[in-house]
Amino acid sequence: MKVLVVGSGGREHALCWAIAHSPLCTALFCAPGNAGIAAVATCLPVAADDVEGIVAAAHGYAIDFAVIGPEAPLVAGVVDRLEEAGIATFGPRQEAAAIEGSKAFMKELCARFDIPSAAFARFDEPEAAKSYIHRKGAPIVVKADGLAAGKGVMVCRTENEAHAAVDHILIEGAFGAAGSEVVIEEFLEGEEASFFALVHHGQVLPLASAQDHKPAFDGDEGPNTGGMGAYSPAPVVTPAIADQVMSTIIRPAVAAMAEVGRPYTGLLYAGLMITADGPKLLEFNARFGDPECQPLLVRLKSDLLEALIACRDGRLDQISLHWHDDAALTVVMATRGYPGYYPRGSVIRGVDRAEAVPGVAVFHAGTTRKDGHLVADGGRVLGVTARGPTVAEAQATAYRAVDLIDWPEGFCRRDIGWRAIRR
Repeated sequence: MKVLVVGSGGREHALCWAIAHSPLCTALFCAPGNAGIAAVATCLPVAADDVEGIVAAAHGYAIDFAVIGPEAPLVAGVVDRLEEAGIATFGPRQEAAAIEGSKAFMKELCARFDIPSAAFARFDEPEAAKSYIHRKGAPIVVKADGLAAGKGVMVCRTENEAHAAVDHILIEGAFGAAGSEVVIEEFLEGEEASFFALVHHGQVLPLASAQDHKPAFDGDEGPNTGGMGAYSPAPVVTPAIADQVMSTIIRPAVAAMAEVGRPYTGLLYAGLMITADGPKLLEFNARFGDPECQPLLVRLKSDLLEALIACRDGRLDQISLHWHDDAALTVVMATRGYPGYYPRGSVIRGVDRAEAVPGVAVFHAGTTRKDGHLVADGGRVLGVTARGPTVAEAQATAYRAVDLIDWPEGFCRRDIGWRAIRR
């Protein structure tokens, strides 16, 4: 079959890399793709959030199955439009993608259906938000309601920081329409982890756990990013914790979405805090995480495309997934300045040397080619990924590959995986 992957980041490169290995795939396209994806798929000059352009391209190339990578086109309804056009598509429809598109919707759902999560309130007026913060005290978490590319969550250690975050979102308009409302949450103590499951209405097939690293710098210092690295599995998600996540968070959420008339089909990603009282939900995402997708798919033995088709068709009860026992770890290399202002166009050399290291795959997140050179074309640029018998060994291999890449304008954290290694 002809397959179209929508998106241009490291997640989409990992999806293309895995789908290209499927015997079911006879031709692979990606819109818009990047320089790394171009090695395994035909890249189409259509933006990921151009819904009508995606539908036209799918028709033009006689696509049999589409896989939507990023959240923005899901929230914009691209699955609805592709399915209406007769193209089978993996991903939730627009009404179900609201579980990520609106944090307020997600929190109200958790409150109504007793899904364990942080206490919260929602505001569209700064003074009311600040009064709530004053009553609750700090630390406290301030979030833009809508999609903010992973940067709309601010953990505030003082009330002044929280007031500034409210002003940043509601008054300064830092996130545009995504910040027309704020959600203010209780600060939860514990260790973060991510958990993934394929869902088709009442059918749920758990995948695996991962842990990402949001702050820009070593020691979890610096501003929040879309993710500076990740590894899978996350040791904090023991088999007992995984069972608890399924029984108290994933399955109740799937049932809740059906009850409110928004049945869910696709990948459901639960961002968790593992607290002394058990796992609590921080957020739901309606797609694979980025960069968590990279180590997750490197560990997957089974045919990804077969699993995605079974999910869309409601046949999850007919498949089982098999995983490598090895751990996998991804180090994100980003342009200096990210997540703030960063220049584009710096030349990257040595990726071929990094990929020659046994057990390593380099997934491109923000690259293009110019005058025959590989150049940086984004904030997060490469995801250097390695497998190993342990997280420590995967980490060592990944950083050995990182050190073979010649890119003075880039940077990375040097401590990805530190919690698992310390444990």
